[in-house]
Amino acid sequence: MPGLSRLAILDDYQGVALTRGPWDRLPEALTIEVFRDTVTEMEALVARLLPFDAILIMRERTPFPRALLERLPNLRLLITTGARNRSVDLEAAAERGVTVCGTPSFGHPTVDLTWGLILSLMRRIPEQQASLRSGGWQIAPGGSIGSTFEGKVLGVMGLGNLGSRVAKVGQAFGMEVIAWSQNLTAEKAEAAGARLVGKAQLMEEADVVSLHLILSDRSRGIVGAEELGRMKRSAFIVNTSRGPLIEQEALITALQDGQIAGAGIDVFDREPLPPGHPLLAAPNTVLTPHLGYVTEENYAQYFLGAVEAVEAFLAGRPIRELRAG
Repeated sequence: MPGLSRLAILDDYQGVALTRGPWDRLPEALTIEVFRDTVTEMEALVARLLPFDAILIMRERTPFPRALLERLPNLRLLITTGARNRSVDLEAAAERGVTVCGTPSFGHPTVDLTWGLILSLMRRIPEQQASLRSGGWQIAPGGSIGSTFEGKVLGVMGLGNLGSRVAKVGQAFGMEVIAWSQNLTAEKAEAAGARLVGKAQLMEEADVVSLHLILSDRSRGIVGAEELGRMKRSAFIVNTSRGPLIEQEALITALQDGQIAGAGIDVFDREPLPPGHPLLAAPNTVLTPHLGYVTEENYAQYFLGAVEAVEAFLAGRPIRELRAG
């Protein structure tokens, strides 16, 4: 199998990719170029990627639909960090003879971030820290002095690998856990220490709603104005899954009107979030730039896996191939 000549690493926002993997194992003839910004305009993206026969993408930061793949005739190897990537058209890649490979990952770091957001919201940690650094002491932002977890209700939407782990942490805090998703059964909920309820009931009863659903046609906008309107005014919503699960305009309105107590958001409809976006000015929010999977341990696995994928491809034995169906 012929060698590869140019590898592009896309969307390395933090500029750390080349320091977190054993890239020196790859042939010296393979030129590696790192891009730290996200290009969304099709013509500009094609112009950037056209010279490369291998590309490493970070999760779904840059989608690879059919329209893009068909304009990259030189591409032979596409590597995505993680074991799956719904933003890659695998059928189109296969038709064009592009090998698509995934990488290992480490643990479930999104669970950590989920609870970081919940803790920050309920105990008002960002506001208290900002006040302390500016000379204040024990403020009551918006009249709130923070709440404890014990005795509260945690509503988990999606009780898979991540949701069930989030539920266990809630139980450790002394919370009652309720759960809902379209295919969730009472038996599975009980096995995770949760009680199965309907979607409307979850929104009405939960003091914290945490989303852990896969984005699909049927889950897009699954939390809209109606669902937010059912929440307690003292309740919080947290999304570390995918931005479009929540209708953005409805969330902004609910926050601005004080319809809910606050929101912790790690994922957005558009990423990176552009300057001046309404969510940046929305009250009672803790916002993070899609950090759910961004940890030292996870990056080490991602970039080791990427190097292994290139090595295996060059040896004619691709590993961790992703295929349609």
